[in-house]
Amino acid sequence: MDNLNQILESAQSSIEATQTLSGLQQIRVEFLGKKSLLTQEMKKLGDLEPNDRKKLGEIVNLLKEQISNLLQAKQTILEEFELNKQFAEEKTDLTIPARQHKKGSIHPITQATEELIQIFAKFGLTIKDGPNIENDWYNFTALNFYEDHPARQMHDTFYLKAKEGADPLLLRTHTSTIQIRTMQNDKPPFRFIAPGRTYRSDSDMTHTPMFHQIEGLVLDENINMGHLKYLITEFIKDFFEQTNIEIRFRPSFFPFTEPSAEVDIKMPDSNKWLEVLGCGMVHPNVLKNVNVDSDHYQGFAFGLGVERFAMLKYGIKDLRQFFEGDIRWLKHYNFSAFDIPTLAGGLTR
Repeated sequence: MDNLNQILESAQSSIEATQTLSGLQQIRVEFLGKKSLLTQEMKKLGDLEPNDRKKLGEIVNLLKEQISNLLQAKQTILEEFELNKQFAEEKTDLTIPARQHKKGSIHPITQATEELIQIFAKFGLTIKDGPNIENDWYNFTALNFYEDHPARQMHDTFYLKAKEGADPLLLRTHTSTIQIRTMQNDKPPFRFIAPGRTYRSDSDMTHTPMFHQIEGLVLDENINMGHLKYLITEFIKDFFEQTNIEIRFRPSFFPFTEPSAEVDIKMPDSNKWLEVLGCGMVHPNVLKNVNVDSDHYQGFAFGLGVERFAMLKYGIKDLRQFFEGDIRWLKHYNFSAFDIPTLAGGLTR
């Protein structure tokens, strides 16, 4: 009995002293394992008389139960301690600002296009679309380009392979092709813009082989240059968000308009005139090509380069930077995807 009491006291002392789960496991093996002192005491029971064996067996089993309970209680304490320690080490400071997730943004060409669409919508102009690959008739002939016009040459236009005897295929050099298709398929009056990609064989600081245009057409009875001048003047002021910008119309020549004009602007903080777009009254030959009676209907057309307008508004110096994919440049010249430009809320935010 004295020996059993010593085993219990020793187990209690060891369990109280240990501070780790691994140390507790060693104590479990020491006092309850196959080679433990209690196991040795159990083996001695076979040498005792039946009555003594029964009494001592009950005492040993009770002792094993006490030690097991002590071990379990200590294990609960140590596990809670380890868990709290882990929580303390992995604790998240909720006051620390969260990491910003990378998010996309709006390219300045897209932004400028959306701003222009919003402005023209104010004047009742809808949007029309058309194919990027066109034939010679839609791109040149229907628009009153004469056979030897320089724009028809290979060094200015991207021609594609076509079937023998078929009208030559090309990448459209302007979105005026959409005007032709719309007038050909529908009946006047017309009031729309045609935004889209256009292609010309040219590349320098102010030209790229692919660029974006918005062309517009207003065709109805009694349309005149006064209507054209009003629309151009108002949309330029709206886009640049300046009412004191100077605007002038210079006589020019385009095969598809007569009379024709080029539009220049002068910013309030500049003394330099900058050319921004071309326009004019739709040529009677163009209307004839799409079976519109030019004695009954008149209209005006205009065309502008989106990149040109974006460069002037956002202070971008080189046209080629729009397409180089430089992440640093894109981070500087970008717009939030959540800020949709509106005339009421402001175009550029």
